[in-house]
Amino acid sequence: MVMIAVLSCFVVAGFAPWLHRLIGRQTGWLLALLPATIFVYFASLIPQISSGETLRHAYQWFPGMAIQFSFLVDGLSLLFALLISGIGFFILAYAGRYLEGHPALGRFFLFLLGFMGSMLGLVLSDNLISLFVFWELTTVSSFMLIGFNHEDADSRKKAHQGLMVTVFGGLALMTGFIMLGMAAGSFELSEILAGPSLTEHSLYLPMLSLILLGAFTKSAQTPFHFWLPNAMAAPTPVSAYLHSATMVKAGIYLLARLNPTLGGSSSWLLTLTFIGALTMLTGIILASRATGIKKVLAYSTVMALGTLTMLLGLGTEKAALAAVTFLLAHALYKGALFMIAGILDHEAGVKDFRDVAGLRRLMPKTTIAAVVAALSLAGVIPLFGFVGKELLLEAVLSGSRWQVGLTIATVTANIFVVLVAALLALKPWFGKTLATPKAAHDPGPALLAGPVVLASLGLLCGVLPFLPDQYLLQAAASAVYGQPVSYSLVLWHGINLPLMLSLGSLALGLLLYRFWQGWREHTVLLERLSPYGPENGYNRLMQGLVSFSAWQTKTLQNGYLRHYLITTLATVVLLVGWAVLRLDTIALNVDFSGLRLQEITVVLLLLVTTLAAVTVKSFLAAVALLGALGFGVALIYVFFSAVDVGITQVLVETITVLLLVLVLYRLPEFRKLSSGVNRARDATIALLSGGLITVLILLVTNARSMEGISGFFLEKSVSEGFGRNVVNVILVDFRALDTLGEIFVLALVAIGVYAMMHLRTGALPVTNADKRYAGQKQRKSSAKTGGES
Repeated sequence: MVMIAVLSCFVVAGFAPWLHRLIGRQTGWLLALLPATIFVYFASLIPQISSGETLRHAYQWFPGMAIQFSFLVDGLSLLFALLISGIGFFILAYAGRYLEGHPALGRFFLFLLGFMGSMLGLVLSDNLISLFVFWELTTVSSFMLIGFNHEDADSRKKAHQGLMVTVFGGLALMTGFIMLGMAAGSFELSEILAGPSLTEHSLYLPMLSLILLGAFTKSAQTPFHFWLPNAMAAPTPVSAYLHSATMVKAGIYLLARLNPTLGGSSSWLLTLTFIGALTMLTGIILASRATGIKKVLAYSTVMALGTLTMLLGLGTEKAALAAVTFLLAHALYKGALFMIAGILDHEAGVKDFRDVAGLRRLMPKTTIAAVVAALSLAGVIPLFGFVGKELLLEAVLSGSRWQVGLTIATVTANIFVVLVAALLALKPWFGKTLATPKAAHDPGPALLAGPVVLASLGLLCGVLPFLPDQYLLQAAASAVYGQPVSYSLVLWHGINLPLMLSLGSLALGLLLYRFWQGWREHTVLLERLSPYGPENGYNRLMQGLVSFSAWQTKTLQNGYLRHYLITTLATVVLLVGWAVLRLDTIALNVDFSGLRLQEITVVLLLLVTTLAAVTVKSFLAAVALLGALGFGVALIYVFFSAVDVGITQVLVETITVLLLVLVLYRLPEFRKLSSGVNRARDATIALLSGGLITVLILLVTNARSMEGISGFFLEKSVSEGFGRNVVNVILVDFRALDTLGEIFVLALVAIGVYAMMHLRTGALPVTNADKRYAGQKQRKSSAKTGGES
């Protein structure tokens, strides 16, 4: 059933465009039934998983390489699967109304369902190879979603940026996974997690570095954080899904999943806590200065991802429970807030805090949902965000040598979180009503259901924290920690240091909100420094790649075939020749005792023909000599009993010579286009190449340690191929698919030649695209002419 749940997303995605054309505006609700069904299925597994069980389903994929299509359901993967499918239900229904009337909405559903299936496969995979496949599928599908409005150059640019950063990390991750599988002796996660810790393995540091690079790029850790806010070029349903439950949480999932195996070392602790804390502060400070609603939410997601990374770096029991609690709380309020940002754009036409105020009277239902979700973001009791923040402070205060520094960083981040939450909860809804581009009003159920339900769940889980704790979060935290956790979630811990720090951050955050404009003015230096940030480094890197590509294309791919041959042959001679010279012994064992007179004659004929072919000054003479060379090779085949191959060689040479004679008959004589130095260089490379190939053949024939395969073909030719002509049997039976491919290529060539021979010389019919292009060209020409006159 797990595999069906994952693959069903891809199957339904293929039918999504057709369903949209058939059903129209109700397609979102219909497609939302799929994630709803998947959610119900995974919810039915909660009793088993919460009791400590794990479920594993495996299917053979590449048995010869011990790679399985396997799935693992434990507390951690179940938490993610419920978030992906549950929030996915609301996102699909929301997208159907938000993008209603968009000409490419069917294509959008296809990408979104493919993205959903990729994320489900990623978090449920038990095999490192299949996990990596789904990892890259999320990269590709998110690229399609971010660049959905592909007519917009900015959307294309931002989608390309996210793709390049995450693909770079994905390549590093692939190498790290291979090292991890080699170190653990298995590519199955369940076996790796059940085995000993790998922190003392010789490959630990390189594989840890590569895996962390993959996770950090995916989850937008500093200095790779810049791509995530830029991904706001995507439609709001994509942003809501991306930030709350899917792609950016993939790196967090990977760190949490591998914590029992790779965590616990000083390298893990130092790297994750430092990068996490830095990302947390970077994200929330940038969020405090932004004015675009989606941009503020995006930067606050960067903060949340940094917080989760820091908690996973601490690696304590309390930190593991705090991480999964914070993750669930963030998914609930961030999904609601992003969808509310989309409602403001869709129903009121506003995207910036400075353009909106006083909408509580016009949009009362949306206001309530927004305020509740924002209060959870701020960590106000009794919202679930308060429970997560309290546990976060407790984890930071206990269990680290750097607890003072981490505590200061966390409290500072919480102050700015309160500022951001106040902006979201107060700015658009209260104060004097400002005129909006559209007549603002509450949306229908499709747009409002997600924010209301998610915000309500944040309140319910806060009031009754034992429900998510007992049925879901305990099992998830145990999977992260590597053994059962003993802490439990409660709403009220009494008056203690975390509560005091939380109240202090609330007071200072509200005070900062009071002077928000002054804060933005006094931190304008951050905007001046932004052109020198990591995004600028990325842009310079991409420009450098383009310049390098242009240089190497001009140098190596200049359109001259002789240059390609020279470069290729020279490289082979240098690299392979150097490898041959490094051999301890070079045993060639050249023996001419068995040579016959006719063989010596043919070899001398080939040498003379070759020398003549490269020295004559006539096209026709060169063609004739090359033909003679081919006929000489055919004689060698005949001498060594390959009569069929010899006949084929004669036919090919005959046809080639005839064609070349017909083509070259009217061409002028040779001209000396190259200097004597160039010809000497070419001759040297040619002789070295031929000599190297000769040496390699002698080495291979003298180093043979097993029987050749000719005996097998001679033995099986009649019994299995039903033919005594061994060459024909090999071509038709033993390598039939290869021969079929060659025949297919020849058939395509024949069709192309036939089409060219029968192509009419008259005018071709003019298509509509031709007319449009001609019209555009004429208008541009007219504009230039008018400007000149």
